Amino acid sequence: MAKVMRAILVKEFGDANVCKLVEDVPIPEVKPREVLIRVHAAGVNPVETYIRSGTYARRPNLPYTPGADCAGVIERVGDEVTKFKVGDRVFTVNTITGTYAEYCIANCNSVFPLPSNISFEEGSALGTPYFTAYRALIIKGHAKPNETVLIHGASGGVGIAAVQLAKSLGLRVIGTASSEQGLQAVRNQGADLVFNHKQEGYLKDIANASINNEGVDLIIEMLANVNLNNDLQLLRSKVGRVVIVGNRGTVDINPRLLMAKETSIYGVILFGSSEDEMSMINAYLQSGLKNGILKPFLGRIYPLEQAAQAQTDVIFNSGTCGRLTLKI
Repeated sequence: MAKVMRAILVKEFGDANVCKLVEDVPIPEVKPREVLIRVHAAGVNPVETYIRSGTYARRPNLPYTPGADCAGVIERVGDEVTKFKVGDRVFTVNTITGTYAEYCIANCNSVFPLPSNISFEEGSALGTPYFTAYRALIIKGHAKPNETVLIHGASGGVGIAAVQLAKSLGLRVIGTASSEQGLQAVRNQGADLVFNHKQEGYLKDIANASINNEGVDLIIEMLANVNLNNDLQLLRSKVGRVVIVGNRGTVDINPRLLMAKETSIYGVILFGSSEDEMSMINAYLQSGLKNGILKPFLGRIYPLEQAAQAQTDVIFNSGTCGRLTLKI
């Protein structure tokens, strides 16, 4: 086995151009409870751009390799690892070293089997999107069958996952997107109603589409700094709740909108998950993936050397549709 690998290194915080391809990065060594994965595909998450810019709460030591989601094959296992062996196909939810690389290290508890009917590219779309969507819908949002959920920004990675999961759980799904391609993608995932959130009056249309015009039970919010105050007006009285998955700035809200309807706002972050929660989510995903109810939806696929472009597109291309992926 080679001793060096190709990887993206960030040596200073800044814009996407600080993501540089380096050809001779040492392949990391495994510790007792870790595995070394030969990465075949890596997912690109918006949070990775915040970390790279240096504005996120968590600032890694420089230099570092971005990425937490990948799919690949186990190359080595630590001495204390019993649930995986060399050659196993796997996907990750979090890693110790970054996934924008030919190899990465992960704790064995952050690695899960990749079903044989799921490609590596599809597998790289599972970790953060599906685990976050499940936490938002079930663990924080307490979604129940026959409720109405509004998924704001439903055409991205987490949004598509949330649509699929919500439908599998028996919810009525309203989705929003900003491009015709995105709107069609959300429809294709099974959303009951789809609206363009760039069109004037779409909020009124959503309100009118709610059961008895009473509002929606649950909102999964991908861009809280833009939508949160309007979300509060769309919630159903007494039972309505918003779960914030994404945010890119501050927001002013009127607390009376919460008080008058006695509604709730929750925040969700994947890294707040317990080991038991991760196991529960994985069990649901494994079942859904094997029977075809869940199926990752891929957007554009980039070679590793175009990681900077992928990070630019995941933030600035408002028509982004599906999961952006690096093929390695």
